[in-house]
Amino acid sequence: KAMIMASHRDTGRQDIRQGARGPSQRQLRAGELIRHAVAEVLTREEIHHEDLAGVAITVTEVSLSPDLRQATCYIMPLGGKDADQVLAALHKTGPWLSGQVARRVDLKFTPRLHFRIDESFDNADHIQQLLRRDDVAPDLRPNSEERPEEVPGEVSEDMSEEGADGA
Repeated sequence: KAMIMASHRDTGRQDIRQGARGPSQRQLRAGELIRHAVAEVLTREEIHHEDLAGVAITVTEVSLSPDLRQATCYIMPLGGKDADQVLAALHKTGPWLSGQVARRVDLKFTPRLHFRIDESFDNADHIQQLLRRDDVAPDLRPNSEERPEEVPGEVSEDMSEEGADGA
């Protein structure tokens, strides 16, 4: 079964036409349509590959090239088990999956599907571990002694009410 999650991923590469702006609205919209279609196919269709039989796969994001002809699907098998086998099986069934996506999504060209393991889950876990470290955790706790005091020259609420009366 496929789970659906939305996010935006920085691919690390920048197209000259895109500059520092990131993906266009068109790329993001088409990527979401393709992500939903791939997730639907993985959930409802019979994929004839022994490594994909009974495996729940999460499609976290689909990133498209500027010309919408190449799509990178970021996936994660449930629990992260046998990720390399699942990835290899998806690469083998990629052309068939592209055909299924073409039937579900109305685009001028059906993009070629590429698959990658989504490492954002590992990155998030690493950040959580860093935040729980003994030398970092005290910096994250609110400290009542360090609250900012009133700034001299700033109008307090009592004074602003008097000024509103015109006095």
